Amino acid sequence: MLDKINSLLSEISSFTVKNQEELELYRLKYLSKKGLIPGLFEEFRNVPPTDKKNIGQSLNMLKQTALDKYNSLKAELESVSDVSGISDLTRPSYPWELGSRHPISIVRNEIISIFEKIGFVVSEGPEIEDDDHVFTKLNFAPEHPARDMQDTFYVSRISPDESNPGDILLRTHTSSVQVRVMQSQKPPIRTISPGRVFRNEAISARAHCIFHQVEGLYIDENVSFADLKQTLLFFAREMYGKNTKIRLRPSYFPFTEPSGEMDVSCTICGGKGCNVCKYTGWLEVLGCGMVHPAVLEACDIDSRKYTGFAFGMGIERPAMLKYQVNDLRLYFENDIRFLGQFKTAF
Repeated sequence: MLDKINSLLSEISSFTVKNQEELELYRLKYLSKKGLIPGLFEEFRNVPPTDKKNIGQSLNMLKQTALDKYNSLKAELESVSDVSGISDLTRPSYPWELGSRHPISIVRNEIISIFEKIGFVVSEGPEIEDDDHVFTKLNFAPEHPARDMQDTFYVSRISPDESNPGDILLRTHTSSVQVRVMQSQKPPIRTISPGRVFRNEAISARAHCIFHQVEGLYIDENVSFADLKQTLLFFAREMYGKNTKIRLRPSYFPFTEPSGEMDVSCTICGGKGCNVCKYTGWLEVLGCGMVHPAVLEACDIDSRKYTGFAFGMGIERPAMLKYQVNDLRLYFENDIRFLGQFKTAF
């Protein structure tokens, strides 16, 4: 029996494999229930008692040697298989599928790049704000309906005093960022404030409680409404095409005076009239106006020396027009079937 054990030791030590199939044959031949080594353990029962100790030690050594050899061959095959199918070693180790930018991010970046061309810089601020930055310093009257629970998500209600700025809430516009910029910087100021805002509205195909804005602010000496108009005309033609026309209609905002709404000629019908523009030939895209002197003074800027203009627009509407999306809720559902359509839009 010792001769059989020594013969198997010699075979095992010289055994080599080239693939998983040969490794499995090795296991079946030597280590499976019907393999050669378990067969020797069956024969061990018939060994005379005087020889059991010596032969038993040899059998255990054979079994351990076979197991070690199996594990060694298996590890060797696995290390080779990691690179055996790769012809280009510069390829990524895993076939990660490329994602895509969200359509809101694409349009946001496009708007930012347009204003950066004419010297505007990006400013950002907190989404959880206080009443002072969202309403008070922007000339909202204490009884203004925008402060009501019907329009605003309040985090906590606090009576304002010298030690606190009043209620804590989710910002309803990114004008709060402009207030912080005016408080921390001296004119000239030329900034845009992109970001997410929140209003307590019913969710539907045309409205949502979460949406995105880009607001702009320019403050310097001798800034006029003509400067505002030329800035917005430049933006409209860069965003919607060189033949785009704009019109300004009187409006009202607490933080600007005079105030206006800007429309652009419909990009779908070219101003001829269609169901998108309700057959008017115009699409409303943003609000604007000259910064109210009371806002400048609230932010410690001399309104007798400086003037400025401000404007603000939602991002969802331009994105809906750009990609012909007819349901606002699609932007927030993270459906990969929807988002996958924008893979090439970087």
